[in-house]
Amino acid sequence: MRIVQHREIPENGELHHQWNSLALRMEHPEVFYTCEWALAMQAAYRQSRRPLLLLGYEGDELLGVASLAAGTRGNVEFLAATTADYCDFLSPPARREEFVDAVFRELKTNSGTIVLTNLPSDSCTADVLHRSAKACGYRVFPRPAYVCAQVQLGTGAERQELKTSLLGKKKIRRYLRSMEREGPVSFVHLCTREKIEAAMPAFVDAHVARFAAIGRSSSLATPERRVFIDELARRFDGRGVVTMSQLRIQDRPVAWNLGFRFHKSWFWYQPTFNSRYEENSPGHCLLAQIVADACDTPEMETVDLGLGAEGYKERFANSTRQTLHVTVSESWSRHVLEVARYRTANAIKRAPKMEATVRRLLGR
Repeated sequence: MRIVQHREIPENGELHHQWNSLALRMEHPEVFYTCEWALAMQAAYRQSRRPLLLLGYEGDELLGVASLAAGTRGNVEFLAATTADYCDFLSPPARREEFVDAVFRELKTNSGTIVLTNLPSDSCTADVLHRSAKACGYRVFPRPAYVCAQVQLGTGAERQELKTSLLGKKKIRRYLRSMEREGPVSFVHLCTREKIEAAMPAFVDAHVARFAAIGRSSSLATPERRVFIDELARRFDGRGVVTMSQLRIQDRPVAWNLGFRFHKSWFWYQPTFNSRYEENSPGHCLLAQIVADACDTPEMETVDLGLGAEGYKERFANSTRQTLHVTVSESWSRHVLEVARYRTANAIKRAPKMEATVRRLLGR
């Protein structure tokens, strides 16, 4: 397989078409694997992330895409690592090992360490990494990263049962009745760039305020993140992929989810709500409605709740998906350091008093 390297993702319609065709041939097609996602990353994070695109060809046929970024100290990682819940090498599953081999051999001249974040453990990439790395003189250290909660919708009868059980819960009905005292409650899904742009200011304000209330900084406080979302809405406009879902009281939004409807899944990506209505759990009600609407959409199979171990996700989920954090090192000392660091951190976490002491020292 011949590797072609680009330091910038070309604006090439034929390449984009072949790229997205490969994304749909993955074991689990994801919106994060699309050319549109990579181009949005390139446009929004141009100052902080330098694309390193590796394309695998057999003749004129595109058989592999590795959308990477050159990091500091010669490291390489997935370009979308900071925004995508799943990252992977794109190729037909039967050609994955051949493509990963070719990528590793190409990177031998560019990088000492490759960091693969949010690699799905059920991807065949995870199965071939050790063999490919060993053949190229690399050492691999995979460890569990996140468990992503999912709602599998099931068959027709199972869907109806799931929908009825969610919308019929006493808590949901009580929350909705309480909000209805201020006016009619409705749910909408905005899919065009124009409507999403109009909804963004209120969404951003609510997200920033919500994070500030718990002492954290919202990703939407950075201009890069807002540019990134606008780029996604622009590039997917007219296809119903980027979806801003809202719970409204008298046409006034009080809960939002910036999500994606792609292939057979509906992604719960970036939710927030107006803290004034927290006691009525508007975000919980919005998620219940999204799952119910997905049940009514025949092509949908999964509502993916994404990264993060928030407790409310466990109440919805009936399935999970594991991701991995993989370090591929050419240096033996770097490999040993990564293993030691991970095991030490795990040991500290198992001793609460020690963890508290370490956190205080780090804080100082």
